[in-house]
Formats: sequence, structure tokens, C-alpha cells
Amino acid sequence: MSVARASLEELLVDYQDFRRQRNLELWPKDLDKAVYVRRLAHAAERNYDTYQIHIEEKSPQTAANTMICLICQSTYLLVRLKRELANRLVEEGGITERLYHRRKAKRNL
Repeated sequence: MSVARASLEELLVDYQDFRRQRNLELWPKDLDKAVYVRRLAHAAERNYDTYQIHIEEKSPQTAANTMICLICQSTYLLVRLKRELANRLVEEGGITERLYHRRKAKRNL
């Protein structure tokens, strides 16, 4: 997970550089366009087609900002997943502990 997050952060820097080198505006979080793109994540059965028009058919500014939004959302989800897995490990134990408890329960039958 750390490798995935590091890769996303590196990609984010690349898109920020792309935007900066071309003097393209960075969308603030509360800009209507940014909010619209972020809400696409809640669409049913979303996939690349959900975002395609914003990445391939709109301006470079829209494409870069769309990708920046997606990268930020992905990073946020990875952080949440890592936190949830850590909590589950504390509550339920690791694989070795779970196997031990199952073997012990089976022996006690």
C-alpha cells in the first residue's frame, strides 16, 4: 500500500508540474467543476468511461485537474483502507493468531 501511495504522490507531482509549466489554473476544492468531478466517484458502475470526456475531450486544464482530483481521491481511499486494516489487525489479530484459535477450537470439539 505504501508503494501505491508513493506512486500516486509521484504522479500528482507530475500533473502539478504539467499544470504549472503551461500556466493552467489549479481548481480549488470548492470550485463547481472540481465538486462535479469528485462527485462522479459516487456514480453507479463508474469506470474510465465515467471520466473519459473530462480527460480526453476537454481542455488540458480540465484533464490535468480531473486527474489531480482522481489522484487525491485514490490517495484518501488508500489511507482509509490502511487505517481500517490496522484496526482490524488489532481487533482480530493476524493470520497466525486466527489460525491458532481455529486449530485450538477444532481440538476442543
